[in-house]
Amino acid sequence: MAYVEHNRSYWDRESDSYQLRHGPQLKVERPGWGVWQIPEDEVRALGQVDGLDVLELGCGAAQWSIYLARNGAHPVGLDVSEKQLEHARKLMAEADVHFPLVESSAEATPFSKESFDIVFCDHGAIGFTDPYKTIPEAARVLRPNGLLAFSMMTPFADACWPGGAETPGSQLTVDYFGMHRREDEDTIEFQLGYGDWIRLFTATGLVVEDLVELHPPPDAKSTYFGEDHLAWARRWPLEHIWKARKR
Repeated sequence: MAYVEHNRSYWDRESDSYQLRHGPQLKVERPGWGVWQIPEDEVRALGQVDGLDVLELGCGAAQWSIYLARNGAHPVGLDVSEKQLEHARKLMAEADVHFPLVESSAEATPFSKESFDIVFCDHGAIGFTDPYKTIPEAARVLRPNGLLAFSMMTPFADACWPGGAETPGSQLTVDYFGMHRREDEDTIEFQLGYGDWIRLFTATGLVVEDLVELHPPPDAKSTYFGEDHLAWARRWPLEHIWKARKR
């Protein structure tokens, strides 16, 4: 798809600068969710991973998967960008951990059905691919009772964030109904309204288990966003994590 190639080109082009700027925040012993890295051991979105087969969609430099491998999981890192996977190989060598890395779109993966216990991403591929393709694909490769967990911006934030603005505002300015595809200066991203997400999960055999609205602490720091974004996220949900389980 044209948008897949567009986003692949962007990440191949920007990978070095992205990892230089954000890599130190992401390469930590205690990984977290979202732009403020709210710790997994507080959020507990994935739970116990020891011995489980885990697929990370849009793994980037695989910081998350490296952590999971160190905690007994059997991860596979998937990314559409070869440049991002180059960074993943370097970090894996430094950490002395080994697991497969796959260059592929999350919309059509090369895996057999029911291959994984967990499919997840943290602001990864699901936000940059069409959910009407990626969610069914994630459900296909999940085993029965497997978990899909992913973080992204909220429809709430998107409805307050007009194109070209640096921060979301305090008023609803973008149409909520009909959310799907949005193009900015660099990438093509995707979003659905809450009801559309739930109907999509249901149609693909997934049952919503939780919706974790991330609430950063007052002193949160991020290489992605500044104080204005933090102030907004302290009042309203800027990011959340969907958790759904395969029937």
